Amino acid sequence: MTFGERLQAAVDQRGPLCVGIDPHASLLEEWGVGDTVDGLERFALTVVEGVAPHASVVKPQSAFFERFGSRGIAVLERVVAESRAAGALVLLDVKRGDIGSTSQAYADAYLDPTSPLASDAITVSPYLGFGSLDPFVDAARKHDAGLFVLALTSNKEGPEVQHAYVSEGGTVAGRMLDHLRRLNAEATTLGSFGAVVGATIGTTEEDLAFNGPVLAPGFGAQGGTVHDIRRLFGSAALVLPSSSRDVLRLVDPTTMGEVVRATNHELRS
Repeated sequence: MTFGERLQAAVDQRGPLCVGIDPHASLLEEWGVGDTVDGLERFALTVVEGVAPHASVVKPQSAFFERFGSRGIAVLERVVAESRAAGALVLLDVKRGDIGSTSQAYADAYLDPTSPLASDAITVSPYLGFGSLDPFVDAARKHDAGLFVLALTSNKEGPEVQHAYVSEGGTVAGRMLDHLRRLNAEATTLGSFGAVVGATIGTTEEDLAFNGPVLAPGFGAQGGTVHDIRRLFGSAALVLPSSSRDVLRLVDPTTMGEVVRATNHELRS
């Protein structure tokens, strides 16, 4: 199955909520486990225990593991493996974007099944030119993996680039969505090439119907609501509202699972 097909099946079975696994230093302290590798491991694997059996997608943020060096990466490898073993798809949030052989190396690291960090999909940045993502696109196709391309992010600096107009007309963000539309054109079900569009951007005139999934970070504690999801993304093929702190602050894995299931129910109703 392609990533798009696996994602559609997972969402049909479990619901659309994506749970971010973001081990902020402040969150580790809030848990009382300490901002150490041991605290990171206890936190991350407890979250996996609580959410991976119930969420269709989990999204570990690689930077919060990388800051601990090789031991942190080893924890991330366990998070990826144990999440997938529990039935969740893993969207590794790495936001990589480079050129040539370096892009290929990143693609091999995160998408090749022989890699210990191999995930179902990753986030990538197209702002060295969409063609710079070709090694990622080729690897995703070869390994039936997925990509989520930054398009309309909710950070205040984003519009400086994303809302700029290109000489042929339309915005830079619109051009990125056009590229995704082309990549997904031959998919008979849901395409495997998605966009990252913030749940808190307020409004957009861009066409989000590109036969691929939308990752919508900012849902929950950051202000995005169910109403926002329905209002902003009505034309999108499939939307993954992404939340982290609303779930991660709960500490107890049983409670985490209950909240994931309840949120999925709300998003589906």
